[in-house]
This record gives sequence, structure tokens and C-alpha cells, in this order.
Amino acid sequence: MTPDAWLTLVVVLLAVAAMATDRAPAPFVVLSATTALLACGVIDTKDAFAGFSNSAPIAVGALYILAAGAEKSGLLDHLPRLLGPETTSPRSRLLRLLTPTAFASSILNNTPIVAMVAPTVVSWARRTGQSPSTYLIPISFAAILGGLITTIGTSTNLVVSGLLESAGQNPFGMFEIGWVGLPIALAGLAFLILAGPHMVPDRRAPSEDLALDAREFTVEMIVESRSPLVGRTISEGGLRNLDGVYLVEVERSGRRIAPVSPDEPVEASDRLTFAGNIGRILDLQQIPGLVSAEERHFPVQSGDLQRSFFEVVVAEGSPLVNSTLKRMEFRSRYGGAVVAIHRASAPIRRKLGKVVLRPGDLLVVLADDTFYRRVRCVRDFLLVAPLAGNSPRRREKQTVVVGILVGLMTVVSLGFLEIVVAALLAAIATVVSRVLTPTQARQALDMNVLIVIAGSFGLGSAVMASGLDGHIAATIISPLAAAGDTALLLGVLVAVIFLSELVTNNAAAVLMFPVALATAEQAALDPRPFAIAVALGASASFLSPLGYQTNTMVYAMGGYRFADFARAGFPLTIIVILVAALVLPMAWPLR
Repeated sequence: MTPDAWLTLVVVLLAVAAMATDRAPAPFVVLSATTALLACGVIDTKDAFAGFSNSAPIAVGALYILAAGAEKSGLLDHLPRLLGPETTSPRSRLLRLLTPTAFASSILNNTPIVAMVAPTVVSWARRTGQSPSTYLIPISFAAILGGLITTIGTSTNLVVSGLLESAGQNPFGMFEIGWVGLPIALAGLAFLILAGPHMVPDRRAPSEDLALDAREFTVEMIVESRSPLVGRTISEGGLRNLDGVYLVEVERSGRRIAPVSPDEPVEASDRLTFAGNIGRILDLQQIPGLVSAEERHFPVQSGDLQRSFFEVVVAEGSPLVNSTLKRMEFRSRYGGAVVAIHRASAPIRRKLGKVVLRPGDLLVVLADDTFYRRVRCVRDFLLVAPLAGNSPRRREKQTVVVGILVGLMTVVSLGFLEIVVAALLAAIATVVSRVLTPTQARQALDMNVLIVIAGSFGLGSAVMASGLDGHIAATIISPLAAAGDTALLLGVLVAVIFLSELVTNNAAAVLMFPVALATAEQAALDPRPFAIAVALGASASFLSPLGYQTNTMVYAMGGYRFADFARAGFPLTIIVILVAALVLPMAWPLR
């Protein structure tokens, strides 16, 4: 290898090690590595910063705004309700939950989808006495699988599409990757639904261990006129066997019914009185068709102040990582007090103020009711979920958001506009139609992800310019050439899957893309299926909680252990490889 190739290899390996061990935030690592290669003359300024003018990060940013609009309108709030207490089979629940989750993920970025669905599923599980661990890993995996169906389903697909365009090839069509992504998604969903209840042990969510208040609380709920509960019995409506809370009485037209028979029919405008633990009482708001008899969210009282509990998950690039609450002055910085910390890999034995925080740590925060609005868009946290109620929704805008989504899919699939142009117009329409304010749209941008995407292009350019891609390609070809063309394709796929467990999925895609093209070129094969393999491998991250953002989000929420992801994800990874081996050469002939 040339000196430039050796230097690039060393810098890339150091960057991979730094990201894999969380030594520094990924954006800092990527930009530092690119700057080092620029300073050493391996790449020029144009190549180093080409990612900042590429269409991929621009399209990803625009889709983040669109996803925020869908969240604000409450478009996906109904997904967890499909679990309904009337459904008794865990497999039936998974079928009704995972299928629409995967579909939604095919048209919206999967990270905000999981951020919307997972907390509500935890509340439902807590309310009904179910284990959230049965559902949270499948939700994350289903969102990842759904992202493989369309080009806009995940940022990785857009990144690889942008790289193809930079290499002089045609970018992905809207549904092009779906030729292989859809069979993978269907096979993966079938596995999750059939094997899901047995994939992971029964874990307790961290919020289950938090005694919000030892006293019994009483609350009144009103049955809405269009509630799905109307006409059903108390038992059929799932109001009888709630975990930690019980139905005291029903008031109907001034008449009191107590005790309440499980066969008592529910009527519109019934006033239901429940009693139980405050954490369970608050979960009643998640039952469709029940609304509070009071115009407030039942905050936990402390003197004259009204405060609520929130769950937040520490993000990988957060300044909290490798620091302590005391050192970061959490209370003054974020306006809340941390009352508990949960770490999925090991129990916390030290004083909270002295705990060195890690990515994925779940913090239970006591704060005033403005905390959610102030902090939910701060990129220091992967997730901010109120334990005492949901954020206000603009449900009257749901039709507008659906129209924008349909318009985006239509103009791109028919070839009227490029993805980046259509995505920008959709983002602008979200603001113009007042689904989001300009400030909310700006806050919706995940700058850490966008910087990693844009900065990684410089590393990819260095891998190509130094000739390192050819050497790595030769290393792949040497042992696999005798096994045939498909073996070379799968070799690239497996290499990307492995790398994506160490670094971010977008960085893995950018680093392996030039290697994939070099492998195809040296073997005289069509480069397009190799590019598809890079997109699939970088997105199909199922083996650890740190390889993909959605996995990190549910890691602590479900009380999982690190090995739970490998146990559930290894069979799914095998399914991805087998389906890819069958479908990729058929959809895109290698020669």
C-alpha cells in the first residue's frame, strides 16, 4: 500500500475505535478524522467537505422536519392502541402493532416513530400488567425493517443514494430498494411476530421500580360519546383487570353504580372513578375514549408547586456522557432534578450526583410542566417522555400532514421531482400550513446525525483517493472469489453489518461504499447491487443496543441487558443475509 493508504487506514481505525468505545461524540470524531486527512494532503478541501453540499444530508434534514410534523399532529398516536386489552394473544398484539409500525417507518424516519410509540407501549404495559420487554425490541426491529422498503425510509438509504450520484451513477428510485427490502421486511416481521414472545426474557421497565407515590389516588374519567368503549361491558373494555388500579364506581345520569359488575355496559358520558397508585392512574389517559374529568394532567403535587415526572434517555453525543450530574449542573442546565438513574447493563450503586453517565442511561426527572416543551428537542437526549401525560397535539392538522406525505410519495415515485427537492417542499409545506412553527422546524433537525453524514463523506473520499478501497476489496475478493459472485456480494454485506455495530450506521455506509464499488470493479460486476448491499447492511443493525438509535432508545426503557439484543437480533441478521443472497442477484443481475 502507498503511504497515503496506510495513513488513511490508521486514521479510519482510530476513528472507528473512538466511536465504538464512546471516547468522544461521533460528530467530533468524524470531523477530526477528516480534518487530519485534509491536513496531511490525502484529500483536498473540495473532497473533505463534499458531504455538506451533497443532497443526502439535506434530504435527511427535510424529512426530520416532516416527521416532527407527523408527531405534532398525533398522526401515529393510534399505533400503540392496536395492542388493546381485548386482544389476549401476544402474537396477535405484535401483528397488530408491528405491521403498521413498519409501514409508517417506510415513509417516515424510524427514530421519531419509535420515540412516539415506545413510551405509550410502556404505559399500556404498566397499566395492564404486561411486560414491555415483550414489545420494545420488536418495535425497534420492525421500524428498522420498515426503513428498508423505500429510499426515504431511513437516512442510510439516502446517504448511499447520494454517494451513488456522486460516483456518476443514477440515485435510488423511491421504491428501488424495496425489491429486496420488502421481502426482508416481510420475513423479518413474520419472525418477530412468531418468535417475539420468546426472544427475550421477561424484564422489568425501570419505571416499574419507581414508587411515584405510596398513597392511593382517586381520579374521575369521562367516557366520550364516540369512545370505542361505548356499548361494551366493563370487562370487554379492559377496565376490570387493570394492574395497580381498580374501578370504584360508575356515575350515570346522577345514579351511582357500586360495586361495578364486569358485565356492566359502558355508556357515553359515564363518569368512572378509579383509585390506585399515581403512576397507574396517569396511565388511564392512554385508554382510547377516556378523558380526564378535570382540565389538567394530574401532576404530582409538592406544596403549591405542580411538578411531573419525565423519562429521558441520554444520547450518544450528549455533553452528559462521561460526566456527572453534579459536574454538568443538571438542575440549572435543564430545569429539573434527577431522582433516579437506570442503566440496563448494571445497577447503579453510587450517589446519583457522582455517577458517570453513559449513552443509553435512563434518567427519571422531576420538573415543572414546561420541561417537556423545553427539552424534547434538545439533542442531548434521545428520548423525552412525560410520565404524567402526553404533549399537546394538533390533531386538526392530521389531514394536512397526510396530504403532504401522499404528495411527497406521489411526485417522487412518478419521477416528477428528485427526492431532495420533494423533501424540501414537504418540509416547507409543513411550516407554511402551520403544523410546525419555524422554530419547531429548526429544533427538529438532528444536527449530530447531519454532521456525521456530511463529515463522513470526507472519510469516504480519502478511502478512495488513497487507494485503500482497492486494497480492502482485494482482501475481500481473495478468499471469496472461488465461491462465486454472490459470495463476494454477501462478503460486502456481512462486513457492513459488522462495522455498523461498531460505528453509526451512516458512517459505516460511507466507509464501506468505496470498498463495495472497488470490489465490484475488480470482479467486473455491476456496482449497483453492491451499493444496495451497503444500504441494507448499514441499516440492518440488530446485534447490539448501540448500533442503531432506535435500539439505544428502547435499551433502558425495557430494562434489557446487552445480550438480549444479540439473542433476538442474530436470527434476524441471518434472515437478512439469506433473503439478500436469494433476491439481490435476481433483482440486479451481477453480470
